[in-house]
Amino acid sequence: MTRTLTGAAATLAVLMTSVMPAAADWRADFGTYNIGILSGENEADRLRRYSCLQELMADTLGVPVELYPAADYAGVMQGLLAGQLHQAGLGASGYAGIYLQDPEAVEVVMTSANVDGSLGYYSVIITRADSGIENIEDMAGRSLAYADANSASGYLFPRAELRLAGIEDSYFGTVGFSGGHEQGVIAVLQGQYDAAATWSSLLGEASEGYSRGNIRRMVDNGLLNMDDIRFIWTSDLIPNGPTVLRKDLPAEARELVLDLFLNMKDRQPDCYEATIGGEGGGFVEIDHEFYETAVRMRQDEIAGSR
Repeated sequence: MTRTLTGAAATLAVLMTSVMPAAADWRADFGTYNIGILSGENEADRLRRYSCLQELMADTLGVPVELYPAADYAGVMQGLLAGQLHQAGLGASGYAGIYLQDPEAVEVVMTSANVDGSLGYYSVIITRADSGIENIEDMAGRSLAYADANSASGYLFPRAELRLAGIEDSYFGTVGFSGGHEQGVIAVLQGQYDAAATWSSLLGEASEGYSRGNIRRMVDNGLLNMDDIRFIWTSDLIPNGPTVLRKDLPAEARELVLDLFLNMKDRQPDCYEATIGGEGGGFVEIDHEFYETAVRMRQDEIAGSR
């Protein structure tokens, strides 16, 4: 009797399997997987650096992948909030801005480690080497370019730290936004601003622009010679920016993205270096807690502007 019932059950299972449709694949109605790319360097260089990642992601996910290089940080932030983008690498301030608008929109999943395994970088203020400006005190009455209102190293952190040191925006003759990190450095080189805030790992060879950061990218792209600039101010350590995913991303897609990024340095080292714009220690998993200081600073910035 036991054998008969077991055989009947097995037969029924086979029959049900043959008439029931297979579980729907999330890819069927997904469309394109859209990755937002922050401003900070010219669009052509951004697309060139990320082209290998676009191909890897398409092969990994099995859906077409599109890159969206926004004109400013706000473009990527709004794209994520609206669900038009599925993924982006952000700065700590940009993530904090999204979180304060909608904490359920995106999930922090990872960040990029430095060559020494550390997870931070620095805001730096640079001038022309021939400017005669030696330090931040020499900037009284001079012009300063911030990168973008949603940039951690290009605005939020340097402005907050300078204010704690008693240096308000009024200390400078002119304060403005250059539109991005690369644009700010170029504006200084061309004499449009006396100084600009940008970012660097400050690790590795100084002559090469250090291991990664805007300075390194500009040196690699032939836009900057390190002999032409001087560092006059350095921030405290800023947490490396997160890679975020939309929280409504299908679970399998999330796991595939994580596996690709967490193993990219070992499996696709050339694409890894192109994607991060220099040298690094690989991607590591991280969560919201790592950015709580940035969220508080962003809250204070918003409160102070009212």
